[in-house]
Amino acid sequence: MKGRIFVLSGPSGSGKSTLIGNVRKRIDNLRYSVSHTTRRPRSGEKDGVDYFFIDETAFKEMIDKDAFLEWAMVYDDYYGTSYGSIEEKIEAGVDLILDIDIQGAKNIKENINDCRLIYILPPSTEILENRLIKRGTDDPGVIEKRMKQVNKELLSCRCYDYLIINDDLEKAARELEAIIVADRCSIERTLPDVEVKLGI
Repeated sequence: MKGRIFVLSGPSGSGKSTLIGNVRKRIDNLRYSVSHTTRRPRSGEKDGVDYFFIDETAFKEMIDKDAFLEWAMVYDDYYGTSYGSIEEKIEAGVDLILDIDIQGAKNIKENINDCRLIYILPPSTEILENRLIKRGTDDPGVIEKRMKQVNKELLSCRCYDYLIINDDLEKAARELEAIIVADRCSIERTLPDVEVKLGI
């Protein structure tokens, strides 16, 4: 049985990274797919763990070599998911969870139709802005720029398979866990194994 790709999107500050870390502790055989980016690491981020941090020249070379399943420019920086980071794991039956922007999610859906798109929403735009300020990883100009795009980003949630409002971290984590576990129990994923084991 091949693995599934679960794509998480949402505005910066919606809690995607925290939810991914939380759910990975609860669910076996679920890996985080590390994307490439040209943006600078934030405090505490590690190369190869949070992102592969590369310069713009190297990123464009990867584009020219058709190394990305999807890539996009977001807030003046490039982000991309390489084929190499996902293909082998999916074929081995490992589920992957990705933290990707709206453009990237649409591109992945076009290439891998059976992926699952999950949008993480904040309780309100005011709370979202407060989270960004308290996080302390971006200067005021960056936060202002992101907040100007929020309403446009939120409208994109209509294109997703699932919506989670992250007003309570534990509740949101349970909902994300439920989506992944339910998908693993779908007839699409379980029937081939049942046919072999039970001979039906």
